[in-house]
Amino acid sequence: MADEMALLVADVYELAGLLRRSGEAIAAREGQTQARWQFLSVISGDALTVPQAARRLGVTRQAVQRVANELVDDGLAELVANPDHRTSPLVSLTDDGRGVLARINKRAAVENTRLAQAAGVEAVRSARRAVRRLTAALQG
Repeated sequence: MADEMALLVADVYELAGLLRRSGEAIAAREGQTQARWQFLSVISGDALTVPQAARRLGVTRQAVQRVANELVDDGLAELVANPDHRTSPLVSLTDDGRGVLARINKRAAVENTRLAQAAGVEAVRSARRAVRRLTAALQG
């Protein structure tokens, strides 16, 4: 049993690396990086502070601040007043940022469909169930 789990962990790390490279390639077609894509996605629903976005993404505040600054400089995001904290502005998408995010997501949907078809939709569903159970076991 332990050997199977160790092999699964190795497979998951390998898959994660391949998915990161694929994500970088998808984002690059719009002149972005995967980190910028992830940040655009996390602020696409509601404007967030940099610390809030960092917590959601599971990365450091400093890394998110750097990406936020780049996106603001490029006109894809903007800083807006935060009524709850005057020294920690909210970061929001601009119309250009929404357009870039939509184009990246559209490219990603095509790739996700290809991958799901290659593995088989039921296999993907089964894998998701297993991953959710393992996640719950690790959290509990």
